[in-house]
Amino acid sequence: HVQLVESGGGSVEPGGSLRLSCVVSGFTYSGYCMGWFRQAPGESRKGVATIDSNGATDYADSVKGRFTISGDNAKNTVYLQLNTLKTEDTAMYYCAKSPHGTWDYWGKGTQVTVS
Repeated sequence: HVQLVESGGGSVEPGGSLRLSCVVSGFTYSGYCMGWFRQAPGESRKGVATIDSNGATDYADSVKGRFTISGDNAKNTVYLQLNTLKTEDTAMYYCAKSPHGTWDYWGKGTQVTVS
C-alpha cells in the first residue's frame, strides 16, 4: 500500500527556516523520481523541487539557493529544507512520486505559513 505522509510545516517569520519530511511506505523512494510541490490559496499547484533515482536534483527558479531536497534511504524519507523563507513561500506543500514522467501518488500536504 503506497503512502506518502508529509510533516514539518508550521508558521515562521520571514527569513526563518523549516524542514519538511515526506515519509513514504509501500515503495522505496530512491527507485523513483520524487518531488515537492506547493499550492497557495487561489493558485494552481506548482513544482518546487525534484530528486531523481540517481540523486540529481532540480529546483524552481523561485527557490534556487534557498531550498534543498534530499533523501534518507534508511528512513525511506524525502526532505525539503526551506531556508530564508519569504511571505510568498506560504502554501500547502505536497510530496509526490513519479515512476515515468507522471506523478501517480501524492501526500495530503503540510502547511507552511510565513508572516
